[in-house]
Amino acid sequence: MPRYGASPHQSRPRSGREQGQDRTSGAPGLLWMGLVLLLALALALSDSLVLWAPAEAHPLPPQGHPARLHRIVPRLRDVFGWGNLTCPVCKGLFTAINLGLKKEPNVARVGSMAIKLCNLLKIAPPAVCQSIVQLFEDDMVEVWRRSVLSPSEACGLLLGSTCGHWDIFSSWNISLPTVPKPPPKPPSPPAPGAPVSRVLFLTDLHWDHDYLEGMNPDCADPLCCRQGSGLPPASRPGAGYWGEYSKCDLPLRTLESLLSGLGPAGPFDMVYWTGDIPAHDVWHQTRQDQLRALTTVTALVRKFLGPVPVYPAVGNHESTPVNSFPPPFIEGNHSSRWLYEAMAKAWEPWLPAEALRTLRIGGFYALSPYPGLRLISLNMNFCSRENFWLLINSTDPAGQLQWLVGELQAAEDRGDKVHIIGHIPPGHCLKSWSWNYYRIVARYENTLAAQFFGHTHVDEFEVFYDEETLSRPLAVAFLAPSATTYIGLNPGYRVYQIDGNYSRSSHVVLDHETYILNLTQANTLGAIPHWQLLYRARETYGLPNTLPTAWHNLVYRMRGDMQLFQTFWFLYHKGHPPSEPCGTPCRLATLCAQLSARADSPALCRHLMLDGSLPEAQSLWPRPLFC
Repeated sequence: MPRYGASPHQSRPRSGREQGQDRTSGAPGLLWMGLVLLLALALALSDSLVLWAPAEAHPLPPQGHPARLHRIVPRLRDVFGWGNLTCPVCKGLFTAINLGLKKEPNVARVGSMAIKLCNLLKIAPPAVCQSIVQLFEDDMVEVWRRSVLSPSEACGLLLGSTCGHWDIFSSWNISLPTVPKPPPKPPSPPAPGAPVSRVLFLTDLHWDHDYLEGMNPDCADPLCCRQGSGLPPASRPGAGYWGEYSKCDLPLRTLESLLSGLGPAGPFDMVYWTGDIPAHDVWHQTRQDQLRALTTVTALVRKFLGPVPVYPAVGNHESTPVNSFPPPFIEGNHSSRWLYEAMAKAWEPWLPAEALRTLRIGGFYALSPYPGLRLISLNMNFCSRENFWLLINSTDPAGQLQWLVGELQAAEDRGDKVHIIGHIPPGHCLKSWSWNYYRIVARYENTLAAQFFGHTHVDEFEVFYDEETLSRPLAVAFLAPSATTYIGLNPGYRVYQIDGNYSRSSHVVLDHETYILNLTQANTLGAIPHWQLLYRARETYGLPNTLPTAWHNLVYRMRGDMQLFQTFWFLYHKGHPPSEPCGTPCRLATLCAQLSARADSPALCRHLMLDGSLPEAQSLWPRPLFC
């Protein structure tokens, strides 16, 4: 398996790369190269940032690459008359593209064509088209030069499966130790009066340096409420002082209000902070912008949390271009060293030397906050569907999962418990990465006490099951809501109550609380922002505990209890759900997502919806609504 510094030549071989002649000279070659970059941009942008998507909350699970790219492909067929394009001609053209891109000395010429295509297809406003192509073009062409798609794969995407199979992410497996798995042993309830730790959880802060009160919240750009958004129409109020229910991020004063108003929710024993610090202005971010966000917000957290230890994880927005996280074998200016070194410097007061060492290499680390508890911070960008560098080689990037297995085995040998934090939830990852992670969780279910993620901006969870029958809940990943309002949400944060620091503690989650800032109230003239408790999980949902079986049972209870589901839907959106009702497809997809900690695995959803209790689901299956 690839280790730190693994060679890019370990990527799987490609067929057909040396066939054909260079037919990319002149305008046709530039046209096709521009299309390559345009398709790569569509691949790189996450669902919440797809430039042609409406500004709304996220009630449905994310779609994979084929579904996302197929939004553009029909337009390309119409514009360029691809209805008559034959499979052999397509493969010949893409063979020529592969050779041409490796010889093309002027990347800007490719970008220029991509900008024209972006405008022609109305992918985004012209200024955004120009900025985002110029930002992405160098990295995208570098990835392509290192061999991304075979002609068969590219033409399978464009013309259908009869021309080729578009599946560039081949299956792979990590190695588990030969040590037999201990019999499953659910944690015992803590004794009355046992210590309880309170852990503050922050995620998706998304500070917008250019947020400006009064600006248009419904601009044409992917991010609004900022300088350049323009004034709103007379019928529409401008952006509020503390934030806005629209496709807007937060001013620094709102983050400062959050951190300065933590008193009623504390005191805290430690903080888990799972990334996404910069705003969603992904079309013109520079490295200087990203480092300013990192240092500014880190200083703000340290100012208000003082001596409380903070343990961060890397989000997908920390880099630029967004989602760009090359594995360690990518060196030079394209590498992520500029970011990891800055993180190590900013977070040095919180992390020990060994954690800083692996952070500098791959953006992940492990440490021991207490005796008997091991914390593992994963760089989930190495599982990301939008990390275009994984097109070179997606097999356990940076050897992170194999490293995770070693950490978990060592913890099992010592009798320690483990917490995992990360940004992107495992159910949103590339299939092979997600399925390997699922295997690891199942193997170490007695050791792994809790998992914490963010990224979706909403309040949800993912349940893990035994691999043999997919019927016994064995773990749960908690997905906490965002600090940012993006899109149409109240600002919020989470506090976890965890079995505390004492000998033989289970370190499992005992309950959690979610706090919000009600923007309607806060933006009232003369109001003082008040961060308030939105709900407590066990009390609101009537849970006997917060172990995996309780969350599994909650999903099945919500399947038959519409009032309970509506409560979940309200809290899912931090007290500000979309005005459109969540009908049957939305409800079933939302429930399905809570059972889907393994990407592209519909078996549990089929069981949930097709057991006869919801006959209307028969007509929906197997439409691609489900994780």
